[in-house]
Amino acid sequence: MEPTYKRSIKSIARDARDMPAYSLNRTISLKESIRRTPRLRRRNERWAVILAGGDGTRLRSMTRAIAGDDRPKQFCPIVGGRTLLDQTRDRVALSVPSDKTLIVVTEKHKRFYQSLNAMAPKELLVEQPNNKGTAPAIVYALMRVAQNSPKAIVGLFPSDHYFADDDAFMAHVDSAYEAAQARPDTVTLLGITPEAPEVEYGWIEPHISILGSMPGSITRVRRFWEKPTASVARDLMQRGCLWNSFVMVGRVDSLLNMTRQALPELFEAFARIVPMFGGAIERGAMCDLYSRIPETNFSHQVLAKRPGDLAVMRVGEVGWSDLGEPARVLSTLSRMGVRTELAMSAS
Repeated sequence: MEPTYKRSIKSIARDARDMPAYSLNRTISLKESIRRTPRLRRRNERWAVILAGGDGTRLRSMTRAIAGDDRPKQFCPIVGGRTLLDQTRDRVALSVPSDKTLIVVTEKHKRFYQSLNAMAPKELLVEQPNNKGTAPAIVYALMRVAQNSPKAIVGLFPSDHYFADDDAFMAHVDSAYEAAQARPDTVTLLGITPEAPEVEYGWIEPHISILGSMPGSITRVRRFWEKPTASVARDLMQRGCLWNSFVMVGRVDSLLNMTRQALPELFEAFARIVPMFGGAIERGAMCDLYSRIPETNFSHQVLAKRPGDLAVMRVGEVGWSDLGEPARVLSTLSRMGVRTELAMSAS
């Protein structure tokens, strides 16, 4: 009899190939997206992946001033008095059980995430030997989820974002999980209604739809714009395009299939190691793999290549900020009414 872990990955590839094409030619309202599945069952099918493996070099001077060492920003209490990772874990727990939330970390940061061992079982920590970008981190975590639950619905969450209203944002995430339940072949991104023509964010251009400007509407994705010029950003804002929050929800087989189509070599490299998951040789196999794979960005090399697999949900005013640069941290602290002398001197 073939081992379960092998059947899981093979079934994912088979299901992905056999999945019927579905085109979102019209906006899917939230009411349409939600199936009448018992609430407890729907919640039990949910998984989450928190991405916490980045190095955070652009905020290094600021985090050093706050924490006194070179920890990455996700392990630093930059806003709100608690680490960004702890805030992300609490936010995600509003929609996903903590025992189904994986956290992707990088081994060289171990002294900063060691305390997680007391709060989360070891199997929920996905430890990368090195940071090779978001794509390997996501593929590694998704294959771990698929091994346990091949039909899981998974949300992907960065660990370095701030939301003024966690409840409002996670209500949108809840709706994205429900949409994935109803449309398992489509991955839904959460797009933030822009406040300014930001040139440092990625932008999502939805297809034109009569209802596409309504908060909570879900519309097919036309294309991505990564860090546009100021004039292009103004045009995108005028045309109703959205900031890319990099939060997305989809069934694990759909997410993996999208990755397999865009990055077949990376997908196959990880798939070959799935039989070693949980065993004594997993770490050695991962160290060897990570020494060979290039750094790969999930936004640039998967999402931008596969817009036809994606939908976008319009998110209204939730006070979102990607805390990737000192200026954004200062702006967020200012909106919170927090004195920023320390941060300003660090930046």
